Amino acid sequence: MDVTVEVVGGEELSCSVADDATYAELVREAGFHPQEASVLVDGSPVPGDREVDAERVTLLRLIKGGGR
Repeated sequence: MDVTVEVVGGEELSCSVADDATYAELVREAGFHPQEASVLVDGSPVPGDREVDAERVTLLRLIKGGGR
Protein backbone atom coordinates (compact mmCIF):
# COMPACT_ATOMS: atom_id res chain seq x y z
CA MET A 1 0.00 0.00 0.00
CA ASP A 2 1.30 3.46 -0.87
CA VAL A 3 0.70 6.19 1.70
CA THR A 4 1.47 9.91 1.52
CA VAL A 5 2.83 11.12 4.87
CA GLU A 6 2.77 14.85 5.56
CA VAL A 7 5.25 15.59 8.35
CA VAL A 8 4.07 18.69 10.24
CA GLY A 9 6.71 21.41 9.87
CA GLY A 10 8.64 19.24 7.45
CA GLU A 11 8.36 17.45 4.20
CA GLU A 12 5.89 15.22 2.46
CA LEU A 13 6.96 11.60 2.06
CA SER A 14 5.72 8.71 -0.05
CA CYS A 15 5.90 5.44 1.87
CA SER A 16 5.13 1.88 0.81
CA VAL A 17 3.97 -0.57 3.47
CA ALA A 18 2.42 -4.04 3.43
CA ASP A 19 -1.36 -4.17 3.10
CA ASP A 20 -1.63 -5.38 6.72
CA ALA A 21 0.89 -2.88 8.15
CA THR A 22 0.10 -0.93 11.30
CA TYR A 23 0.44 2.80 11.80
CA ALA A 24 3.50 2.15 14.02
CA GLU A 25 5.13 0.37 11.08
CA LEU A 26 4.25 3.32 8.85
CA VAL A 27 5.91 5.71 11.31
CA ARG A 28 9.06 3.57 11.18
CA GLU A 29 8.95 3.48 7.38
CA ALA A 30 8.82 7.28 7.41
CA GLY A 31 12.05 7.28 9.43
CA PHE A 32 10.75 7.97 12.93
CA HIS A 33 10.22 5.96 16.11
CA PRO A 34 6.57 5.36 17.11
CA GLN A 35 7.22 6.92 20.53
CA GLU A 36 8.34 10.21 18.99
CA ALA A 37 5.42 10.75 16.61
CA SER A 38 1.66 10.38 16.31
CA VAL A 39 -0.31 9.75 13.16
CA LEU A 40 -3.43 11.75 12.39
CA VAL A 41 -6.07 10.65 9.89
CA ASP A 42 -8.48 13.42 8.95
CA GLY A 43 -7.19 15.40 11.94
CA SER A 44 -7.79 12.67 14.53
CA PRO A 45 -5.05 10.55 16.15
CA VAL A 46 -5.03 6.83 15.44
CA PRO A 47 -3.49 4.07 17.60
CA GLY A 48 -0.18 2.62 16.46
CA ASP A 49 -1.52 -0.94 16.46
CA ARG A 50 -4.35 -0.14 14.06
CA GLU A 51 -3.91 -1.31 10.46
CA VAL A 52 -3.23 1.44 7.95
CA ASP A 53 -6.49 2.31 6.24
CA ALA A 54 -5.78 5.76 4.78
CA GLU A 55 -3.86 6.78 1.68
CA ARG A 56 -2.87 10.15 3.19
CA VAL A 57 -1.91 10.87 6.81
CA THR A 58 -0.34 13.61 8.89
CA LEU A 59 2.61 12.74 11.11
CA LEU A 60 3.03 14.95 14.16
CA ARG A 61 6.43 14.74 15.82
CA LEU A 62 6.07 14.82 19.60
CA ILE A 63 9.82 14.95 20.27
CA LYS A 64 12.29 16.92 18.21
CA GLY A 65 15.91 17.78 18.81
CA GLY A 66 17.52 17.63 22.19
CA GLY A 67 20.22 19.24 24.19
CA ARG A 68 20.04 22.98 24.69
